[in-house]
Amino acid sequence: MASCVQASMVHSSLGRGRRTRCKSINTTIRNSATIPMPPPFNPKDPFLQKLAAAAASSPTLKPFSNSDSPPYLDIFDSPQLMASPAQVERSSSSYSEHKPRRPPPDLPSLLLDGRIVYIAMPLVPVVTELVVAQLLYLQWTDPKAPIYLYINSTGTTRDDGETVGLESEGFAIYDALMQTKTEICTVNVGCAIGQACLLLAAGKKGRRFTLPHSKAMLQQPRVPSSGLLPASDVLIRAKEVKRNKDTLIKLLAKHTEHSIEEVSNAIKLPFHMDAQRAIEFGVVDKVLWRGQETLMAAVASPEDWDKGAGIKEA
Repeated sequence: MASCVQASMVHSSLGRGRRTRCKSINTTIRNSATIPMPPPFNPKDPFLQKLAAAAASSPTLKPFSNSDSPPYLDIFDSPQLMASPAQVERSSSSYSEHKPRRPPPDLPSLLLDGRIVYIAMPLVPVVTELVVAQLLYLQWTDPKAPIYLYINSTGTTRDDGETVGLESEGFAIYDALMQTKTEICTVNVGCAIGQACLLLAAGKKGRRFTLPHSKAMLQQPRVPSSGLLPASDVLIRAKEVKRNKDTLIKLLAKHTEHSIEEVSNAIKLPFHMDAQRAIEFGVVDKVLWRGQETLMAAVASPEDWDKGAGIKEA
């Protein structure tokens, strides 16, 4: 028992001695140590004088009159937007000058790199979102080069006629096509039904193509499934479909150069068209076949596009 009491007293004295030594060391450090201060600013420093001379001769740096203050970049007083790629004079005659050296990771990006927009699904919201975004991107990258719209879509319906999307999806893509400043070349590579047929006909006159065995079909807009909706809601939907039908007829008459009465009579029943009949009705202009090299030879070369856009070679 006595040994335990003696051991505890020894530990207590050791703890008090350790705390006393730490306290004395901290006090000594506070009294003896001084915080290092940076050297005072010297406006006659040779390095600062060289920097000031370079700033005065540089157009991107704002000249300063006070020698006591260092120069600063003038980026907020007169901001300027960067020039778009089409505004920069190209040193070569190729539109692929700024494309990445490595190919994009997916096939749609590879097609987009060739300025090809491919619609291969019914016009549902996710398809509309992607197509409109691609059109805006291609117009931003080069508003002078053409865009090639490949179509293989059943429009806002499926093959069996069931409605899968609203007519506004097709009208959204159509409006985006009409707003772009670039030339739109449309190609039917399978089928173009309903709203997709409108997109096919909306291409630039003379630049609307179809493959030999592709089909086009005009049909009236369809009422979505009403389910258990009350009669008043069904009537509202019917009026909306009637307005969409009138809009579709008016736009088709504009691009096919037919009268509204002729288009209205044509779509009373599903109006199927093969390649030759689509040309006769005015939906497309040419058929692409194995001798299409002759047709594609009429496409302007990159040099001609640059010359027509007023872009000079450096």
